[in-house]
Amino acid sequence: MRNLKLLKSLRSSELQGPGSPQCFSVRSDTGSLLIASQFSVTEFDPHTGEVVRETSLTAEGYLPEDGSGVVVGLQDLAELQSACLATAGGDVVLFNLNTSQIKQQYVPQLECVGSVDSGLTSMSWSPDEELVILTTGQETIIMMTKDFEPVTEVGIHQDDFGEGKFITVGWGKKETQFHGSEGKQAAQKKIQDVQPAVAWDDRRPRVTWRGDGQLFAVSAICPQTGARKVRVWNREGVLQATSEPINGLEQALCWKPSGSLIASSQRHPNKHSVVFMEKNGLLHGDFTLPFSKDQAKVKELVWNSNSTVLAVWLEDLTAGGDGKIKSYTVQLWSVGNYHWYLKQSLDFDGDPQKTPVCFCWDPERPLRLHVVTHSWTSVAYDWGWTTERSPGLDVTDDASVAVIDGEKVLVTTFRQSVVPPPMCSFELQLKSPVNQVTFLCQTEQTNQIAVFTSNGQISVFGKDTSCFYVNPVSKEDLDKTADGFSILSRPLVLQKSFRLTAPQDNPLALRQLLWLQEELFFVVTSGVVPNTSTLLILHPAQDASDTLAVRVRSQVEVEGVVISTVHSSQTGTVALQLEDGQIRKLLWDCPEMSVEDWRDSSGCSINFPVSCIQTALCCISGTEYLLGLTDRSHLYAGDTELASNVNSFAVCDDFLLITTHSHTCRCLQLSTLTLKGLQAALSSDGGQNDETLRRVERGSRIVTVVPQDTRVILQMPRGNLETVHHRALVLAQLRRWLDGLKFREAFECMRKLRINLNLIYDHNPKVFLENVETFITQLDSINHINLFLTELKEEDTTCTMYPRPESSPPQSQAVSGQKKVDIVCDALRKALEAMDANKFCLSILTSHVKKTVPELEIALQKVHELREKPPETPGAASAEEALKYLLFLVNVNDLYEHSLGTYDFDLVLMVAEKSQKDPKEYLPFLNMLKSLEPNYQRYTIDKHLKRYRKALVHLSKSGEEHFIEVLQLVKEQKLFSEALRLYTADSPQYKLVSSAYAEHLVGQQQAEQAGLLLWRCGEPVRALQAFTSCSSWRNAICVAQQIPLPPDQLALLARDLAEKLTEQRRYSEAALLLDQYAKDCEEAILALITGAVWEEALRLLKIYVHNRQDITETNLKPALLEAVNSQTGFLEAQVATFNRHRSRLAVVREQKEKARLDMLDEEGPDCPDAELYSEASSVLTASKYSQSNSRISSRSSKNRRKAERKKLSLKEGSPMEDRALMHALSEIITTVDKMREEIHSLLKALVLFQFDKQAGKLQLAYEEALQTMEGAVPEVWPEGLLSSNAPVTGPNSTANSIMASFQQQQQKPAASQPDPEIPTAPKMRNGVKWKLTILKKTQHFT
Repeated sequence: MRNLKLLKSLRSSELQGPGSPQCFSVRSDTGSLLIASQFSVTEFDPHTGEVVRETSLTAEGYLPEDGSGVVVGLQDLAELQSACLATAGGDVVLFNLNTSQIKQQYVPQLECVGSVDSGLTSMSWSPDEELVILTTGQETIIMMTKDFEPVTEVGIHQDDFGEGKFITVGWGKKETQFHGSEGKQAAQKKIQDVQPAVAWDDRRPRVTWRGDGQLFAVSAICPQTGARKVRVWNREGVLQATSEPINGLEQALCWKPSGSLIASSQRHPNKHSVVFMEKNGLLHGDFTLPFSKDQAKVKELVWNSNSTVLAVWLEDLTAGGDGKIKSYTVQLWSVGNYHWYLKQSLDFDGDPQKTPVCFCWDPERPLRLHVVTHSWTSVAYDWGWTTERSPGLDVTDDASVAVIDGEKVLVTTFRQSVVPPPMCSFELQLKSPVNQVTFLCQTEQTNQIAVFTSNGQISVFGKDTSCFYVNPVSKEDLDKTADGFSILSRPLVLQKSFRLTAPQDNPLALRQLLWLQEELFFVVTSGVVPNTSTLLILHPAQDASDTLAVRVRSQVEVEGVVISTVHSSQTGTVALQLEDGQIRKLLWDCPEMSVEDWRDSSGCSINFPVSCIQTALCCISGTEYLLGLTDRSHLYAGDTELASNVNSFAVCDDFLLITTHSHTCRCLQLSTLTLKGLQAALSSDGGQNDETLRRVERGSRIVTVVPQDTRVILQMPRGNLETVHHRALVLAQLRRWLDGLKFREAFECMRKLRINLNLIYDHNPKVFLENVETFITQLDSINHINLFLTELKEEDTTCTMYPRPESSPPQSQAVSGQKKVDIVCDALRKALEAMDANKFCLSILTSHVKKTVPELEIALQKVHELREKPPETPGAASAEEALKYLLFLVNVNDLYEHSLGTYDFDLVLMVAEKSQKDPKEYLPFLNMLKSLEPNYQRYTIDKHLKRYRKALVHLSKSGEEHFIEVLQLVKEQKLFSEALRLYTADSPQYKLVSSAYAEHLVGQQQAEQAGLLLWRCGEPVRALQAFTSCSSWRNAICVAQQIPLPPDQLALLARDLAEKLTEQRRYSEAALLLDQYAKDCEEAILALITGAVWEEALRLLKIYVHNRQDITETNLKPALLEAVNSQTGFLEAQVATFNRHRSRLAVVREQKEKARLDMLDEEGPDCPDAELYSEASSVLTASKYSQSNSRISSRSSKNRRKAERKKLSLKEGSPMEDRALMHALSEIITTVDKMREEIHSLLKALVLFQFDKQAGKLQLAYEEALQTMEGAVPEVWPEGLLSSNAPVTGPNSTANSIMASFQQQQQKPAASQPDPEIPTAPKMRNGVKWKLTILKKTQHFT
């Protein structure tokens, strides 16, 4: 739905050559024109108006001097830096364009490379300039290479069809074949004789190449029939196919560059059309030209280089009495959705000198058309694709899009309906071909259209308001036809027509039409001086003939060529873009129109880096910018590039929408973004819930956006339309509605577009809770309220599915500590009950069921109340309907069980009857329950529903005869604590439950708690067994004395307990039992010696066995010496291991630092992998470790601990060897530091028995070990290990590594978190006194 808009036209009339131009070619490298006449060939630069070179063809004898010569072909050869020219006399001349060679006289400027005696009728070069086809006067084709060596020569007229001849298998007859739209009558048609070519046909062959240069087609007059026939040849000069007989086929021929179709023209009995042929010669589609068959002749058909536009050159055959040719027309056609649109029509007046003699498309710029007239005037028209859409921003704008199609404007109002092209909402019929269309840029009047036609008239169309005054009717009747059909979009009617009085020397002299105000137009025309433009403000006025005319109110000259204009209906700004990308601002609403540079807020001039083909004005963070899209898909805001893969864009209200070549559509809110923020947003890929991004079909383009709506209209490459509701527009509209408390509009939109209804509450919880009644009143539908309730969930959709815009104000949250679903259900239920509990009965039930813990019992109770007291209000739900609705919300089995839980059998029967249950299943069960005692009945129900705690309560109330069942239930369900609370402490039931509980605890390895329960309930013997089994010796002794036990049994009990304590290495407690209760002092002393409790052993030794020196000599002293040797050996081993790990850690750290510096030096400061070698990382070596560890994810706790131990391996080269070494060093320091008290006690005992030498050695060894480890702590755990803030410097550093280090420090957060895998430095207990001063002298002496 795009139109061809004239960007600029370059007219050069300075050239005045001899004779009249016959053909021309465009040089692709310089853009200059090569024009050949019957006297000379001239190279002319239209940009400067200078003649580059001119060479006479008559002086060299290639053409006769009387002017009767004809040039049949001219082609620029960029690779050879020359041009090839063919004359009707048969000469093929090479025109050298290499200036340096000509000046140095290496080669002549004109060189005849071949001659044909019979003359030449045409010349055509292949697209790759490797082959040239010449047609001769003898009706032959000569194929030559670019070096003009002959390849083949064949006759044009061949009797054979070609290599692609169709194969007939002989199935069926013609009468039985399918004839398509022609129907069965086609079977009886007789083959008519082909009519000869029309009289005005020049009888010359036409040659055209396919875009890839593999095939070419030749259209020539058949000698037998006199009609034209098209033949297709391959690159080797072999005939491939011959066209079917086509009656009325004309001379024009052009192969579409994309290679699919060959275009020609055909004259029918009742129409004139352009037809298309396939490479096999069969017809494939056509379109009708907008005139009768004898009104005009088609001189040429020319495709542009990208196959999007077909130019048709027409000559008017309607002549006056003197036979003078009336006019020439060049029409530009394009196709969309299988319909051909006449996009532009260039009408040249009857002056023979101003009529075109030839035209062609530019080889480099697909939309640049070159025309050369008889008066040597050259005009270059630069076109651009544009979508003419209404500029309104409010709901009164119909989102209209106008499409030019010849003398019609096809208008589609997308607010009312989406009509696929080529259909439309309505058509505007004009009297002349349409050149430009524009909409009025005034608020609430943006649906009015102004149409500029080729005859110089501006027609204004608007809505028909006369029916309201002439014949007043209601709006409903006005929007209906006589048949009763609704009118979605009423056509616009012609309101005014203005005749243009501004001079128009050539077609489309006025361009860039804007409708600024109701009677104020703005246009651009070429300036008097080259490379300038004239800006005109036009306004209607009455002329002498009392007709409306448009006159120039003011004008201003601008340096440079204006190629685009854009007007903002919000700010009134008019921006101009020059062909070099410069931006100007037009000050039009002042007495004297003026132009100034476009400047930013700081006063600096802003321009596009390159020219843009589409522009639009928008406001970004309050600053007005001009957006521009280049033909290379770069989107600019002034001189700032926003994106580089943009396919199309549109600005609607506060949103920028773009489609990209990666098949996405982005929608960004401009008021919430800065220019850099917009640039960053367009460069990002978007997250999972990014509302600004959505996928679209490949090649989609934005047609328009419906203002104050959510619809975006996209057009696919083939021409069909798609309507999408972009998530960003939808959410923005929903937020506006919710802020304005328009809950119904928001709800309907969310239902239609499948937006989660939780957003209604999540958008602003406080406002929703304050306006619950408004929400209910606006929805006014039980189904809608139920739908809202059923979609409620705890998730906050503004944080997950629909994140808020970053600039949006924070919304107040609901009361913390309560669940969202419960809050909404309670609030809605309260409001519904206050408004009309009977009407909203189903919604109230829904609010009970949807709570976090469904209140099914309450819901069932309400249903039961409805059954008992049916509501009298009309329209209220009955109990049957309410129950049926509940069964829809809740599983029938769950509802049946919950009804059982109410102990109301009437309710149970009501639910069971509505379910699919067989009465034989539930009636016996219910009858059995009714026959039971009430408490036992409830116990049975609770047990059936597995509500064991309630069952226990009810069973305990059923009487003592059911206590056995109580005990069984308690044991099965482990409800011991609950059962104990149901009975008094002095009851026998309490004791039995306690005994059962104790047995359970013993089985759970909690014998001490079992003993306490047994002791409390008066079973000391079993309590003693429990305490003894768990070594709770104090409780056991107390119970034994309470029993009481005889002394000999008490002593035996003490020995048994002491033996168990000794096994548990609790030597002091075992000695206490042996001393005080077993009365065996010697065994107690031996237990203390075994446990190294030296002081306590000495105390008992002196008190009880002071005269037993043998124990001292045989047990105590040897144990002391053995302890010295053991501690000394342990310390030596720990110190050796510590030193070994310490040395290895230093080596590992050195290797790691070297690897990090090497990587920084190789990759530079931006190396992303440098962080792998930080102080907290490991050297990445053996890959097998990292692969094995990467598989550790979700395992059992035991396996996770095993994996952690495996990860911290001390094996050399392991990934985390440095951390494993630090862990090992920390453990050694902690272990040695914990020996202070043990060493102190041992030293005192050694000194007491005069083992000073051994004590001194032990003290010295322990002191050295502590000093070694304390001194190594700063080395193993240096300052800043967890978060190093110092950059890497030193002799091994390079410039790259230091730069990278500084950048890494700047990127780190201010408060870095320590790595949990790095152990912290252990704290040594230096405050613990363990040394003996009396041993210092001994150490010094030794």
